[in-house]
Amino acid sequence: MSLRAPLGRVLGHGSAKEGVQHWWLQRLTSIALVPLGIGFVASLLTLPALDYATLVAWLHQGSTALGLVLFVLVAARHSQLGVRVVIEDYVHGGGLKALSLVIVEFAHVLLAAAAIFAILKIALGGRL
Repeated sequence: MSLRAPLGRVLGHGSAKEGVQHWWLQRLTSIALVPLGIGFVASLLTLPALDYATLVAWLHQGSTALGLVLFVLVAARHSQLGVRVVIEDYVHGGGLKALSLVIVEFAHVLLAAAAIFAILKIALGGRL
C-alpha cells in the first residue's frame, strides 16, 4: 500500500525533500531575531539621546557593531526565506518564477552587504 497520490505515482514525482530544511531555517532565524531585536531596542532605549554624535559613539562599541551586523544578517536571511515562499506560491510562470527568485536573492545580499558596510564604516570611524 502506497500513500502517494495516484497522479504522483504515474508521473514519478515525489517530494522535493527541501521543505523541512526551509521550514527549520525560517523558524531558527525567527527565534534568533527575538533576542537580537530586543537587545537592539533595549540598547537604543538606554542611550541618553538619539542624536548623531551619541549614535556614532554607540556604534563605536565593538559589541554594538557586532550585534547590529548579526541582526542585519539574520533579518536579511529571514526576509529572503519568506519572500521566496511567497514567490514560489504565487508566481506560476516557470521563467518568471526563476527570474524573480534570482532577483530576490541578489537584492537581499546587496541590501545586507550595504547595511553591513554602513555599520562597519561608522564603527571604524570612516576608515573603510
